[in-house]
Amino acid sequence: MKLSRLIGIVALIAVTCLWETQAMAADGLITIKSHFGPDDTMKRLEAEVKARGLTVFAHIDHAAGAAAVDLKLRPTDLLIFGNAKGGTPLMQQAQTAGIDLPLKALVWQDEQGETWLSYNDPAFLARRHGAGEPAKPVVAALTGALHAIAAKATAP
Repeated sequence: MKLSRLIGIVALIAVTCLWETQAMAADGLITIKSHFGPDDTMKRLEAEVKARGLTVFAHIDHAAGAAAVDLKLRPTDLLIFGNAKGGTPLMQQAQTAGIDLPLKALVWQDEQGETWLSYNDPAFLARRHGAGEPAKPVVAALTGALHAIAAKATAP
């Protein structure tokens, strides 16, 4: 293993362990507390996605949809993004992964007014669709990218 790759892996592990924001993971969903409100978190998320050269395919404001039918919903905003270079290799291993791709991130506000960012764990998606050993580098790349994007969107 090259030293630079080993250093990168150790750095990713260290950042994950030392991440100062509160994070939760349940059933393949990673949820991170944001230091910003819902609007600012979404703006930061979208800006970081675009800065990394990814395509924003859709932005769905669930709260606005609820309001349109006279229902209340705290801020709940979904961003769908990605690129074929990142997602296709996973689908080549397990074509059904296409149901979970492109990537998605949800910015939402809880009952206490705290803002959170949630996204699917790429390793969970790979297991869900039975992607084999060849998918591991793709999963590692997606995991690192999502972690970095989420950190930029939620941390001061």
